[in-house]
Amino acid sequence: MSSHLFLQRVSLKTRLTLALLLAFLLIFADHRLGAMQPIRAFLNSVVSPVQYLAVMPEQALDNVISQVQSRRRIMRENTQLKEDNLLLQGQLQRFQFLVRENDRLRELLASDSREERLRMVAEVIAVDSDPFSHQVVVNKGTRHGVYIGQPVIDADGIVGQVADVGVTTARVILISDQSHAIPTRAELSGIRVIAQGVGDTAQLELMHVPHSTELQEGDVLFSSGLGGVFPEGYPVARIKRITRDESLPFAQVSAAPIANLDRIRMLLLLWDSSSETQPVRSEAELREQSQRPVEEQN
Repeated sequence: MSSHLFLQRVSLKTRLTLALLLAFLLIFADHRLGAMQPIRAFLNSVVSPVQYLAVMPEQALDNVISQVQSRRRIMRENTQLKEDNLLLQGQLQRFQFLVRENDRLRELLASDSREERLRMVAEVIAVDSDPFSHQVVVNKGTRHGVYIGQPVIDADGIVGQVADVGVTTARVILISDQSHAIPTRAELSGIRVIAQGVGDTAQLELMHVPHSTELQEGDVLFSSGLGGVFPEGYPVARIKRITRDESLPFAQVSAAPIANLDRIRMLLLLWDSSSETQPVRSEAELREQSQRPVEEQN
């Protein structure tokens, strides 16, 4: 009972007044004398690790998300740039040929209309394991408008033609295959010769070349357009060696393909703009194409 009476001696109002007075003195002492600065520094040093640990998971997650998004964006941009570069390289081959031909045959080209070809990028997804068969499989088929006999090029020159086609894939026979031949024309002399595959991705053989030929080592051979398979004016091969052995009926002429047939990955499928078969593009490709300038769509 006495302790209870002792506690009742100090009223609540008095306690509040004392608390406010003590708080004022502490504020004054900290503001004027800096008495609480060491205590605040100690408390900050104690709380800082806790704050760091609290925000560390959020920062780590933000960094991971940022890196993933950046990587995906870079991969998309890189893929798009590769496709755009391949399309431009294919167009450049055609333009270079037309410029050279225009310089030599300006009056003839004035009456010769040449159709622009439609193109679609395809990716090599498999290579024939048979060493005697030079064929690759691409990720485009009848669903995309691919047809048998369709010409195929890469960024450097002619690669081959479609030999077999499925719904979503197609098999391309390379110009280096032993069963493949392509009519060509020399850039300088205009001589027409047949380039035959010999089963070597680095070599072609020119068929039935007379000993008196005007062909020279270093001459570039372009597709002549004869036969109706390959369009005219695309690079095929460069002559590397000419052997004139009079004991043989014809000169032995070997050439190296312009395209790197042993390292192809991205290819271009070609269509005539007036052909009954036309490329069939996905909705994503159509949306992307509609966003490009008109001159790039061709």
